Amino acid sequence: MNVALAAARTIAAAARTLPAPVMHAATRFATSAIPRFDARRRMIVERNLARSHTRELPSDELASGVTKVFAAYARYYTDTARLPGLSGAQVDRGFSYEGFEHIEDSVAAGNGTILVLPHVGGWEWAGSWLTKVPGYTVSAVVEPLENDELREWMQQWREAVGMEILPLGKGLGGELLKRLRANHVLCLMSDRNLGDGGVEVDFFGERTQLPGGAATLAMRTGARIVPVAVYHRGAQNHAIVEPPIPVERAGRMRDDIERVTQNIADVLEMQIRREPHQWIVLQPNWPSDHDALSMLASPDGS
Repeated sequence: MNVALAAARTIAAAARTLPAPVMHAATRFATSAIPRFDARRRMIVERNLARSHTRELPSDELASGVTKVFAAYARYYTDTARLPGLSGAQVDRGFSYEGFEHIEDSVAAGNGTILVLPHVGGWEWAGSWLTKVPGYTVSAVVEPLENDELREWMQQWREAVGMEILPLGKGLGGELLKRLRANHVLCLMSDRNLGDGGVEVDFFGERTQLPGGAATLAMRTGARIVPVAVYHRGAQNHAIVEPPIPVERAGRMRDDIERVTQNIADVLEMQIRREPHQWIVLQPNWPSDHDALSMLASPDGS
């Protein structure tokens, strides 16, 4: 029996049948246990909270912050699980935005649009809204899952939301170029490097790698890079769209990609600092994270 697949199907079925407040409470209760039983994820969240605040957090505030992050994770999971069963009108009622003219202008320009987003709030709700309300063709790149049956089910489920899903892997670059040249809207989660070819940047005061795909694709196609973050605001998901990041050739291609990717990192920092308790990154994202996890695993702490 594929336990992970059965669990995903059960949660999706519950989200479609239970009232939203009941489902929110159930997932919040379930995810609240994660930091108690998963020291590695708790540590990563603590480190991310320390990074995303401009002051040192006392221990009680840090503990409260961890709880809030996992509550945001529960909210994201519940909202996303409900999406396939919702009409465009229902998705629209659960969504608000500011700065949407930046996306409209980019689509009107006709060279493709690259939305760069952090893992904050309800990003999948925004993707569904783009397909169901303004009617854009939206493609999203996702991390491939090792569980084949679960991966196939998740792809079908996400496509029921309205987006076209492309797994990270060989041949992806050419497909993305093709879609941008057809003036699609491409959603790229950009605060975590998942594959090869990351670009070294300064991110929250530490050196790490972030994806260079947005900069590379924009340089090759003339597509605009538009930063977006989607926050939980009451019962709604609220998108704040920033002005496009300038993309122009100034020297060697590699240097230009590094410069634009650093500019993306700077905007991501600003977006995350608005609502650091909604930043849902539970995996190591900096070299120092891996070092800290190694120390945690060491019996003598050395």
